[in-house]
Parts: sequence; C-alpha cells; structure tokens
Amino acid sequence: MGLKLLLLKVTHTEMEFYEEHDLERLVEAAEKTDPLAHLAVLLGADAGLRMGEMIALEWSDIDFRRNLLTVARNDWRGKVGLPKGGQSRKVPMTRRLAAALSAARHLRGPRVLYRHDGRPLSVGTIRYYMAKAQKRAGLRVVDGRALGELHILRHTFCSRLAMRGATVKSIQELEGHQHLNTTQRYMHLSPAARESAIRLLDAPAEVGDGRQGSTQQ
Repeated sequence: MGLKLLLLKVTHTEMEFYEEHDLERLVEAAEKTDPLAHLAVLLGADAGLRMGEMIALEWSDIDFRRNLLTVARNDWRGKVGLPKGGQSRKVPMTRRLAAALSAARHLRGPRVLYRHDGRPLSVGTIRYYMAKAQKRAGLRVVDGRALGELHILRHTFCSRLAMRGATVKSIQELEGHQHLNTTQRYMHLSPAARESAIRLLDAPAEVGDGRQGSTQQ
C-alpha cells in the first residue's frame, strides 16, 4: 500500500512596516531620545541590518571614504559568526546614516554600539531604547518577540526601496537574502503607492494606429 502525504498550504502573514511619515517621526524621536536609539533606527531603516548584525558591527566595517558599510558578522546570544545566509554584504550608506555614525565615533572598543557604561550591547538594551523612541513618536510599541527584533525596520527598508523602484535583485543583495522569494515577501506597497497606481487607470490611454495585434483578412 502506497503512503500518501498531505501537504498543507503555508500562509504568510503580512509583515508590518512604517509609512514614510511615521518613519520620519520615529527617526526624529530616536534622535531626541538617545544617540544609541538614533543609530539603531537608522541602521535598521536605512541599511537593513538585523539586531545581531547591529550588535556585532565594528568600526572596521565602516568605510567613510567610500561611503560603504560592510555587514560581516552577526552576534547570536553572545556568539559571533557570519551573518544569516553565511555571507557578508556591502551596503552604501545614506547621508544621514553616515553623518550619525561619524558623530558617534568613540574609543570604547572595536564595536560601534556599546552601553553608556562601556559594557557590550544586549538585545534588551536596543529593545528598551527602541520602545522609548516609539512612545515618543506616538507610535505603537512593537512586540519584538512577535515580529523579530527590530524587524519592522528591515521591512521598512525593503518597502522603501521597492516603492522607489529598486529591483528585487538589488534589494535581495542589500538585505542578504539567500532566496529571491524571501525578498518578494518584504516588498509591500503602501496604501498611498497603491492609490497612485490605480490612478494610472484614470489617465487617458495612449491610442495606437490599431495595427498591433490585427490579422489580415
């Protein structure tokens, strides 16, 4: 007797992301809250770093002359290894991220982010400052356990790129995804962008000479 396997359809929940105006409120609130909060928000929303990648980021990974940030390692519960996917990646820095990193230079150690008392950064510390910034911006405090630590910022990074016309392949490389279908799950369009797309149907269509697609009798 043959063995039959029942394959269940997997449904993917829609990933949350910040609309542009909400992100700007968060960036402004984070800057007023603490330099650590400001850097964490920008590293997530402007460079797409995961929580562990932020924690493991070192000054040697920042090339201010070439305006490049290299994501070379990931910190998982105190153990440092390669980023998820097993490969490093290079991300060009936005002007505001480069400025924030330049202003935050210190001599506490090789890493970019430390607690104010000089101790290594923890997941809890980033979550704490992120929550403070979200409250100050009047935004809902995101439950990191439900969405993944600061992943709403990675979702925002992908969505912003997609809404500005970046290709799926370029977003995949910037995010460090192994599979293209993973990237496609992140490429949401905002309601405003969808509205703009539908409005294209209200514009007069270009009328050709009628010969395309016709057949000769």
